[in-house]
Amino acid sequence: MSVSDYIALLGGVALFLFGMAYMGENLKRVAGSKLELILYRLSSTPLKGILLGTGVTAVIQSSSATSVMVVGFVNSGMMKVRQAIGIIMGAILGTSITGWIVALSSLGGGSGWADLLSTSTLTGVIAVVGIAMRMISKNRSVRHLGDILLGFAVLMFGMSAMSSAVAPLKESPSFIQLLTAFSNPLLGILVGILITSVLQSASAAVGILQALAATGAITFEIALPIVMGIAIGAAVPVLLSALGASTAGKRTAFAYLLIDVLGVIIWGAVFYGANAVFRFSFLDTTMTAVTIALMNTLFRLATVVVLAPLIRPMEKMVCLTVPDKGSDSADEQDMDRLEERFLQHPALAVEQSRLVTNSMAQRARENLLDAVALRTDYSDKGFDRVEELESVIDRYEDKLGTYLMKITMKSISTEQSEDVSKYLHTISDFERISDHALNIAEAARELHEKEIAFSGDAARELAVMEDAVKEILQLTVDAFVSGDMTLAARVEPLEEIIDGLCDEMKLHHVDRLKAGECTLSHGFVFNDLLTNYERVADHCSNVAVAMIELKSDSFDTHEYLQSVRQMHDESFSRYYEEYQKKYAI
Repeated sequence: MSVSDYIALLGGVALFLFGMAYMGENLKRVAGSKLELILYRLSSTPLKGILLGTGVTAVIQSSSATSVMVVGFVNSGMMKVRQAIGIIMGAILGTSITGWIVALSSLGGGSGWADLLSTSTLTGVIAVVGIAMRMISKNRSVRHLGDILLGFAVLMFGMSAMSSAVAPLKESPSFIQLLTAFSNPLLGILVGILITSVLQSASAAVGILQALAATGAITFEIALPIVMGIAIGAAVPVLLSALGASTAGKRTAFAYLLIDVLGVIIWGAVFYGANAVFRFSFLDTTMTAVTIALMNTLFRLATVVVLAPLIRPMEKMVCLTVPDKGSDSADEQDMDRLEERFLQHPALAVEQSRLVTNSMAQRARENLLDAVALRTDYSDKGFDRVEELESVIDRYEDKLGTYLMKITMKSISTEQSEDVSKYLHTISDFERISDHALNIAEAARELHEKEIAFSGDAARELAVMEDAVKEILQLTVDAFVSGDMTLAARVEPLEEIIDGLCDEMKLHHVDRLKAGECTLSHGFVFNDLLTNYERVADHCSNVAVAMIELKSDSFDTHEYLQSVRQMHDESFSRYYEEYQKKYAI
């Protein structure tokens, strides 16, 4: 081979890899942004996992991408290792689809109608149709379909370039001698591992082997160990992706390697053991792109069929290989849902952000309820719990805010953008509610340490206020978690009632001061509590407004509140009157 042939070979490899990646990415876009969500929601049984793994990998054209995604699922707690093993088996099988696509390049020319089926003609027609769809249509789905065809054309052109570049090798004695060395199973497996590790793609490695088959020098004896090595080498990018993962994530990545290694050991032992006895005559059969694709598929299918009933033992094996290193707290595990790997799949990233934001909202409610309870039943242990949970909620806000900003840098749909905006607008409110919970706990500690006891009227009024605050927080969190706009509409009327209660209670407290029923020390703590309760209601109002306004494709809190207060429509008035009666003092 000349220097130009080597350059043509490398150029062909580059085009092949680009075409495969471009086609896979647009196949995923056509399949819809919910593809990843379907993958983990519908993998409840091993058979479902295998079928889904096969289907998703056939769409995105990469077993490594599917498996890395699954490592993220397990790492974030969305999926168990046992479920992941089934999906990984499907991914290992699904990646063989690319070999059949590449095999289309083996279509030869001829005369008349047969000439229309040649690789060059087929590639040209597909490229023309693809670019026409890409440039003329304004429909996004049609444009993505055009991109799929263009990716396929580039892949086919790259394959043709590789085949043309290696064509002179069929006349090279040194090349033939080198390939003969690969008939040694161990050496062939090592070469397959090496090529796949460098390319980071089993499909690309099989494609190169198919291109070399055009020389006529690749026999069954040479191809089989290389195909086995390619299977093992495909685990390298998955293992690398798990370097920073949790114990469960590392176990999932190791499961990929385990499946392929077991497949090679089992079928290598069966085949070469049988060959030692029967001396197979087909070992010298010359392989083509089609027969290599068939070999690759049958090897992977046989591996999956044999190992599918052994998912539980394999789970135990990976658990023994990667032991536990101690468990994180439930909150830390919850925040682990914000997987960096999911940023490449915005539908997953937004869904995980929703779940974590819901957890943050519920933890903020829990913290406020604990703090309010301290006023009448104070304990140092209870105060420490509020303080600790406030710190946890701060971490929620920090991690969510950072993660949500990263999502905004990705290409996301209008609906996903609305969801991200809602979460960004509300996490600070939930964090501030927790801050006020700590302030209330500190006021409760002051009451306890100074042995301050409110008068009967003050205690009764505070109990009414606390009931109102508990209800507005319950309404807000329930509305946010369920996306219920009817509940969200109840928040603003109750917030106005709480504002009115604060003003009325402050006036009553001034009257009690004048009458000598309360002292200034009572007054400071009393006002602190009222201020914090009022602020909690304000933040609840902010959350409800964010939900309502973003639902109506706008976000102007001031304008919304002004219109609500000016209009006082029928539902607002009805809710206002209901709460006015319920929380009268």
